[in-house]
Amino acid sequence: MTSLSPLAPPSVAPLSERFESVARIAVLRGGGLGDLLFAVPAVEALAAAYPRASITLLGSPVHEQIIRDRLSVDIRFEPVPVAPGIRDGESDPARVEAFFARNAGTFDLAVQLHGGGRFSNPFLLRLLAAHSIGCATPDAEPLERTIPYLYYQHEALRALEVVGLAGVGPVMLEARLSVTDEDRAAGDLALDLLGDHGDAPVAVVHPGATDPRRRWPAGCFAALAVRLTGEGFRVIVVGDGPDVELASHIADTATRGSGAVVSLAGRLSIPELMGVLASATVFVGNDSGPRHLAQAVGVPTVGIYWFGNLINAGPLGRERHRIQLGWTTVCPVCGRDATQVGWSAERCEHDVSFVADVSIDSVVEDAMSLTARTVPARGR
Repeated sequence: MTSLSPLAPPSVAPLSERFESVARIAVLRGGGLGDLLFAVPAVEALAAAYPRASITLLGSPVHEQIIRDRLSVDIRFEPVPVAPGIRDGESDPARVEAFFARNAGTFDLAVQLHGGGRFSNPFLLRLLAAHSIGCATPDAEPLERTIPYLYYQHEALRALEVVGLAGVGPVMLEARLSVTDEDRAAGDLALDLLGDHGDAPVAVVHPGATDPRRRWPAGCFAALAVRLTGEGFRVIVVGDGPDVELASHIADTATRGSGAVVSLAGRLSIPELMGVLASATVFVGNDSGPRHLAQAVGVPTVGIYWFGNLINAGPLGRERHRIQLGWTTVCPVCGRDATQVGWSAERCEHDVSFVADVSIDSVVEDAMSLTARTVPARGR
């Protein structure tokens, strides 16, 4: 039986040899806030392993607002064009061609962190980089070095396994973001609009999620807000887009004119949201971008997860992050197996909650437990 050398660097999987003469690296990672944050440890690892290389994130427009002045390394940003499987919207072929005209042939290493590769691998290969690495489903075009894309794997660890193909070991396992002075000032201004509530602890609540099946019912969030205000909390409901009406309903239902529960949904810029989160005592929400953002800035969180999503997107530690799980395995409407997801099977059309069985008592207990702890926010 062989054993690993005690001096072997930590890694998710055995590391491949590093590439030579890498001066420019492109990292493809579209999607939302959470998608970006899962890629941050891999980006930080690339920067540490190739310290003389410049790194360009090829991402969604919202990503630029997050990475600016908030990572420990400086990276460039280039928005990906709207294209099938890369970025949602109405595609403009002229913009796609202009993107590749600017970028093709300019990178030494191209890193695909954008799913199983059906669409993202051909897109990445059009960059004409000297080297390419990433994931691949059986029907995806292969890159120079690939690992199999199997749906149930934590996204941050998947990204770290991918960069391991370039000989890169991790320097962190979960994203950490700095909160800038501008963020804190913007957050203070947003909170000042709500009036002075003294030193009351602040619970930031986010009831939204991209997939409706990941949403805890609005009535549960309203009841949670009532319980938290009864414990002396000031509750701030956040969100954007389709969350605005939902957040207003929760605040109106829970507050009944007391002012202890307010909605800032649809009213916060990214810096303001960062500042509000940094001022929070605890965050409670579904598996969503704001929950991942709260964790990245050092706020204790209570996450409400469908158990399958926990595998891919849950916090790794429990000292500062608690989870409550919905254990639904089949669609409550049609009975279709819900565990075969991702690239391997199409989901049914029903948008019922898969986390409705999470109890209000359990979420309140977790929030109170985290609030009572005095452990410093390490790495904040």
